Amino acid sequence: MFGQVVIGPPGSGKSTYCHGMLQFMSAIGRKCSIINLDPANENLPYPTCSFDIRDYIRLEEIMKVHNLGPNGALMYAMESLDRSALEGLADIWTEIGKSDYLIFDCPGQVELFTHHNSFFQIFRLLTKKSDARLCSVSLVDSVHLTSASQYISMLLLSLRAMVQLELPHVNVISKIDLLSSYRELPMRLDYYLEVQDLRQLIPLVEQESPTVLGVNYVRLTELIADLVEDYNLVSFEVLAIENKRSMIHLLQVIDKANGYAYGSLELGGDHIWAEAVRNSSNYDDVDLHDRWVENKAAYDEEERKEEQELQEPVNDEDDL
Repeated sequence: MFGQVVIGPPGSGKSTYCHGMLQFMSAIGRKCSIINLDPANENLPYPTCSFDIRDYIRLEEIMKVHNLGPNGALMYAMESLDRSALEGLADIWTEIGKSDYLIFDCPGQVELFTHHNSFFQIFRLLTKKSDARLCSVSLVDSVHLTSASQYISMLLLSLRAMVQLELPHVNVISKIDLLSSYRELPMRLDYYLEVQDLRQLIPLVEQESPTVLGVNYVRLTELIADLVEDYNLVSFEVLAIENKRSMIHLLQVIDKANGYAYGSLELGGDHIWAEAVRNSSNYDDVDLHDRWVENKAAYDEEERKEEQELQEPVNDEDDL
């Protein structure tokens, strides 16, 4: 059984990603099911959902009975899942996962992935019970790249989630197609993706905090940057959910992380997927800063023309 655990702060595009990945996998012939684990997600963007936690946990009832806000009610709901409840959930997901690739759409409360152990227990139990091969996919909005302090905070958040969940992990900068519409990046895009030499950002943090209290904030930022670099675990992929090449590249990375690329499913099926990979240009050779920041419009037009040519019917008479 294979799957993705989709996490990230509010607004990072988790549900949109799940919907897009569902559509993409359907197009390449890979059977897929979405598991909604967000009890506050009332309006699901995807048309089908094989499991909805709201059928078991009603956040509105918890808020009313215990006089809690949305965040407190969600934490209470997760903590209320005892061992038998977790076993039941694992059984349901295992049954779905026998035939489908699973995508877990998780809540945006970062506490669940930074220091709370509810989701850690859930996925650890599922992994042991069904030998599930899961990969956490952590999404972060590309707008955070435009602020040095926000970027370093994002790095710490990603690192903490990696340590807490103890799953193979892929960090993703989402909505990369919107990056060119934001203010200019002080560094090239590849600098932010590779996460190297973070002290280059300290002067930018100082500019963002030109106050007496800001001096202490800059020092704290330096320590966080050193911590992230010491672990040397964080790096990022980029994603534009409506860009086919971007989706193909990201799914290749995820398949390697959770072992799908090396399993019998990949060897025995997914013929459409294999063909899509062969027909797609090597994304590793693309200058991502040039692609998504400096010359986005030109690349978009080039890819549009290529897609149009592939969809045009072949006239056999021309070959005579």
